[in-house]
Amino acid sequence: MIKNILFTFFFLSLISCKNTPSTDTISENKEEIKEISRPIPIEHFETLNDSLKLYYSKLNNHEIWFNKKNRQDLISEIKNSYKEGLNPDDYNLKKIEPLEKKRDSLKDNDVFEYDILLTTTFEKLALHLYKGKLNPKKLYDDWDLKTKTIALSSYLEKGITSKTLDKTFNEIKPQHFIYNQIKKSLLVLDKYPDYDFKKNKIDTKIEFHDTIDEIITIKHKLAYWKDYTRKDSITTPIYDTITFIAVKKFQARNGLKSDGVIGNGTIKALNFSKEERKEQIIANLERWKWFPKDFGENYLITNLPDYQIAYVFKNDTIAKHNIVVGTPKRKTPVLTSKLSNLVFNPTWTVPPTIIKEDLTPSAKKNITYFERTRMTIYDSTGSKVTPEEWDSERARSYRYVQNSGYNNSLGLVKFNFPNRHLVYLHDTNHRDYFSREYRALSSGCVRIENPLDLSEKILKNEKKKLTKTDIDTIIKRKNIKTVPIQNEINVYFLYWTNWLDKDGLQFREDIYNLDKKLYRSLRS
Repeated sequence: MIKNILFTFFFLSLISCKNTPSTDTISENKEEIKEISRPIPIEHFETLNDSLKLYYSKLNNHEIWFNKKNRQDLISEIKNSYKEGLNPDDYNLKKIEPLEKKRDSLKDNDVFEYDILLTTTFEKLALHLYKGKLNPKKLYDDWDLKTKTIALSSYLEKGITSKTLDKTFNEIKPQHFIYNQIKKSLLVLDKYPDYDFKKNKIDTKIEFHDTIDEIITIKHKLAYWKDYTRKDSITTPIYDTITFIAVKKFQARNGLKSDGVIGNGTIKALNFSKEERKEQIIANLERWKWFPKDFGENYLITNLPDYQIAYVFKNDTIAKHNIVVGTPKRKTPVLTSKLSNLVFNPTWTVPPTIIKEDLTPSAKKNITYFERTRMTIYDSTGSKVTPEEWDSERARSYRYVQNSGYNNSLGLVKFNFPNRHLVYLHDTNHRDYFSREYRALSSGCVRIENPLDLSEKILKNEKKKLTKTDIDTIIKRKNIKTVPIQNEINVYFLYWTNWLDKDGLQFREDIYNLDKKLYRSLRS
């Protein structure tokens, strides 16, 4: 009898040990119960827009943010959005954080409303990370960038179900090298201390060995920006060797002629505060979100404020050239297109703006203008008109064509691509402009230094290759020659004034005064 009782007790003990969960298991089960996705009552969807309804329909109209890691990833992305030039307060952070802290005690309806708030916030943040907060088409009438679109529902579904929302956000963000360098420049600048230097002002240029009180403040600013690295002569008003080297370094980082002469351009750059530079960086991060996510394998990319164009072939930079761009009154537009052909020994048909603002006033003053510029006048029927027959009152009814040649306004070659602004890349008869520090000097088109070298590099990669000898022969014969481009070569006229490289923080003059206005729009 006793044996039977002991056996029964031992058997029951085994059953009890096998079926009673441990404290850890209970804890895990409780966590799983908390993170079960529940269906959201249909009345919560009635006022939602179509995109939000789509997110929920992809996940069976259940809670999306039931998993704590996914919520934490979203909140973390909101907090870190300042690194992308965005303002965390734009993404409901002040509402979300207190709700997250008490989520476990919220009533069901409040949990559902919180879930919808998180989904709404995800959409807003993701779109701003992908294509920017603002629409460039509403800001500028001369920016022709293709509208960026993204199927966010697929990204959200994948991120939520795989619990990899952090990776999802990284996929959405611009991945271009320059964008990432601009992001790094913001982090670098944030480490600089705040300062309140007085604005410098000079009446004449300051040159090496000059003695002037203004040099003391200039030295402190150069030290702040880490171009001036020694402190033994920082309080003296002498423009010494150490300062001369620092000025040249500062000028190079700011896109100025690195000659050590302190003129108005250098003073203007020195007068920027840390906060102003930070605003400039944030404006550039916004712009780069507007630019294409993928530039393609082959492209010509122009940075207008840097006066540079680069030719990239199979993702390798083949060439870089100095350029001249439009004046602030005749801005070069920001655009994307595709290279269609090259024209050697081109003629130049004068565009309407130049007819109105340049040609007509000049010809009125002196009728020899047409002979001097080798301009042929045509009437509406295509018949030639002599300068003596030209009627200044009907100046805009004529067509004006400049003969081809070395001194043609387009020079020896132009690069055509379709665009509504009638701009193109071309050679120039003002080749001395490339030696200037400030090169926003054209009427809107982009002029290239040594364009025949660029044309040679482009054409040697075509199926019907043209060598340097072939190009030289075409030029010598002075015949107009159009060469179609068969490779897909994208053309980008873009605008950015900041980045980071091996030499440190890089800034360029905001030639069209866009940075401050854009920053104000972002923060309004």
